[in-house]
Amino acid sequence: MDKDSPAARVRGLTKTYGRSPTEVHALRDVDLDIRRGEFTAIMGPSGSGKSTLMHLMAGLDAPTSGEVWLGPLEIGRMPDSQLTLVRRRRVGFVFQSFNLVPTLDVRGNLLLPFELDGRRPDVREQGFLDELVASLGLTERLTHRPHELSGGQQQRVAIARALATSPELDFADEPTGNLDSKTGRDVLALLREASDRHGQTIVMVTHDPVAASHADRVVVLGDGRIVADRPRSTAEEISAFMLSLEGAS
Repeated sequence: MDKDSPAARVRGLTKTYGRSPTEVHALRDVDLDIRRGEFTAIMGPSGSGKSTLMHLMAGLDAPTSGEVWLGPLEIGRMPDSQLTLVRRRRVGFVFQSFNLVPTLDVRGNLLLPFELDGRRPDVREQGFLDELVASLGLTERLTHRPHELSGGQQQRVAIARALATSPELDFADEPTGNLDSKTGRDVLALLREASDRHGQTIVMVTHDPVAASHADRVVVLGDGRIVADRPRSTAEEISAFMLSLEGAS
């Protein structure tokens, strides 16, 4: 695959909920490329469309109109059975609520993406998984279940699970929302390292300027449209920009 081609892209993406006169325009004619190997933060106030954009790009929802591409595949109108396979094999997810399976230990949770695909990790994948486990400090926790782990440890397991199959795109939905500030910084550093060291393409939805400052790029939504596309910025710069948007609205 061409390393210069986008990992994902949307064209003319529109999402409308309900019917007139009460319909809600969550996204309005959005164009966006997600560059391969880049860490992108998507920001915006509540109701701006950032979560809707992530759900559409991840194939968790279907657009009202427009196109959604994941690599060479147009997934916006893909049948559910095919879309399930695409999500399983090409997309990783990190959620605010961790979404670990409580009845499985850490090892079981890490192997879940492979189990769902009806296979075991090959030699290369197992080596990468072992490296992830060691680098995330989870070696001594492999037989622990989620309730025996701290919030930060659970989120590390969720990150390792998302990265384990080396998907084309990893989505992180407010990944630090349930963590204290220090643990949150540690998790963001892990996502940053996944991009820098392993070339992972990461899209993170966040409302937090500190979290967004770890990204290579900050895309800001407002009223369902992209209102800014900024290079890597400090938390202070992002905060000031977000405040200026609020003042202009």
